[in-house]
Amino acid sequence: MTAGNRVGFGVSAASMTATWIWASSLYASATSGYTYGVSGPIHYGLWGALMILFIYPFGKRIRSLAPEAHTLAEILYARHGRSSQLILAGSNILGSLLSLTSNFIAGGALIAMLSPLSFSTGILIIASGILLYTLWSGLRASILTDFIQVCGMLGAVAIIVPAVYFLAGGQAIFEQGAVNLTAEQQSFFSSDAFFNQGAPYIAAVLAYAIGNQTIAQRLFAVREDMIKPTFITATIGYGATVIGVGMLGVLALYIGIEPLDGDVNNLVPQLAASYLGVGLLCVFFVMIIGSLASTADSDLSALSSIMMADIYGRNVAKGKANPKLMLLIGRMTMIIATGIALFFASNQFNILELLVLVGAIWGALVFPVIASFYWNKVTNAAFTISVLSGLAVFFAVRFEFVQLQGALAIGSDVLASAGVGVIAGLMAFGFFGRKVGLTLGVVAAIAVLPFGIGFLHTYPVLTASLLAYAVSAIVCVGLSLGNADLFDFSTIKKRTGNFDKTEVAA
Repeated sequence: MTAGNRVGFGVSAASMTATWIWASSLYASATSGYTYGVSGPIHYGLWGALMILFIYPFGKRIRSLAPEAHTLAEILYARHGRSSQLILAGSNILGSLLSLTSNFIAGGALIAMLSPLSFSTGILIIASGILLYTLWSGLRASILTDFIQVCGMLGAVAIIVPAVYFLAGGQAIFEQGAVNLTAEQQSFFSSDAFFNQGAPYIAAVLAYAIGNQTIAQRLFAVREDMIKPTFITATIGYGATVIGVGMLGVLALYIGIEPLDGDVNNLVPQLAASYLGVGLLCVFFVMIIGSLASTADSDLSALSSIMMADIYGRNVAKGKANPKLMLLIGRMTMIIATGIALFFASNQFNILELLVLVGAIWGALVFPVIASFYWNKVTNAAFTISVLSGLAVFFAVRFEFVQLQGALAIGSDVLASAGVGVIAGLMAFGFFGRKVGLTLGVVAAIAVLPFGIGFLHTYPVLTASLLAYAVSAIVCVGLSLGNADLFDFSTIKKRTGNFDKTEVAA
């Protein structure tokens, strides 16, 4: 589950980079470039990279509280109790299954595009290969293969993107293809790109950073003194790679390519098949397979750890787990999760929509989770009710169960502005402390308010994400302020740890 808690800098940085760069990141960045033009990949890759950087200050705090924990949900079990633990564990089960699904979709689309095999055969081949090596030793297998995969990915990106550019026509692409773009798509400061892609993704990836078990596992695995350099290095590697591949979508837009079968997931392999020879196609294949495998094996490891530690270890076995049975449960989880993801992948969902949806769902968890690790007044009831309230508001707005009109629209804009303040405040808090975080959060909310009223609700995806942050934060603070029973954070270390200590001692 944690590879011994002592993985070194080089392997950890490579693993963190490879895990964050998944096939969905590459495909979705290209989709963003194709949809929003030149600023699309910047909005996708830059914010995603910065979120890796924002993990490390919170990660250092989490690791200091529970140096031998296996999952974030396990820490919440020690901090609050079962309901908070299961909420976070459940959200990660959903998130990892959707992540697995999107990576299988990416692999299936690639194989179907570049070979005589069908999409269904492609996802089966991809899933089987990843499952077989991950079954060997979970996170350890994931980390070791990540190192190889990230070397292949970075080398491939440096070759593939310039090759497609020159083979497709070079500078002539931009001179002749400008007619295919709208004014917004040609603008580096496109408001359409920011409000439909950039802003929702800022909210989504912050949630990914804080609530995602695949990231937390690497946080628990790396040597504690190597946390900062690991995440800084991963930030640079992710940003360069994903923005670079996203430019393929911009090239496709300038060239005037129509996605095969109307499916934007086909854009990247379609460009490769159109302009690359056999040798470069092999390099391209390595890039995509490495990116999807590095994240899919992480999802399998995360899912198995959740079932091993949170479901069986803490709830069924009550901390007295049988290590051999625990391993069996972990491996069975991988097999079952692969089957479920294959079923979902057969429906070929839009990858970009999946990413934003899962990230926004996790948005309701961000403030309660962070507050639980720093503020000793947060209670189990406050955590649970605030998360459920944030999710309820998110789903109501995101799927338009509630029509934002009149007074309701104004109220949602005010709350959404508060959500901007929550996000800005949390980012500042991680690096600069409570006073700066509170100050910047209040200033950001007040600054956005005059512009947000009458405007923000016209972007339902963004509004839903911001409301999830705002509502969960307000409810969590409101229900915690009056709590006189202060929590002792030193007890978390005693309540978390390895399940096989007695066996090791013997």
